[in-house]
Amino acid sequence: MIKLSTAQLWVNDQDEALAFYTKKLGWEIRTDATLPELAAFRWLTVGPPTQPDISVVLMRIPGPPVMDPDTAAQVRALMSRGFAGTVFLTTDDIQSDYEELKGRGVEFSEEPEERPYGIDCGFRDPSGNSLRLTQVREDVL
Repeated sequence: MIKLSTAQLWVNDQDEALAFYTKKLGWEIRTDATLPELAAFRWLTVGPPTQPDISVVLMRIPGPPVMDPDTAAQVRALMSRGFAGTVFLTTDDIQSDYEELKGRGVEFSEEPEERPYGIDCGFRDPSGNSLRLTQVREDVL
């Protein structure tokens, strides 16, 4: 059986991203390993405490030879506008989680709003990656 285990987000600063995902979202560190033999490459993963089998890699935008400067600039530009991908999160109580995240300093680009599929809101991480928080209607599940 094929299952999802890890997804990746590009980040501008791994320490800043780590602080956001752990201190503001309440996620935990899964792996934080630096590999000196690979030019100090840092494998940094985080995930929700209630889903220990799923991790998100907070991947620093690499330089050459992995990524040329023009491509890196394009990735940064897409991230800054929230178009480098989206992470979709679900909750059973969006209003409570929205208030808790705001209290931790998360800046929302969209407040909770009724949609055909449930109640949805949006925010971004410090690198500009888009995150959606949704309380899915039970009749949609």
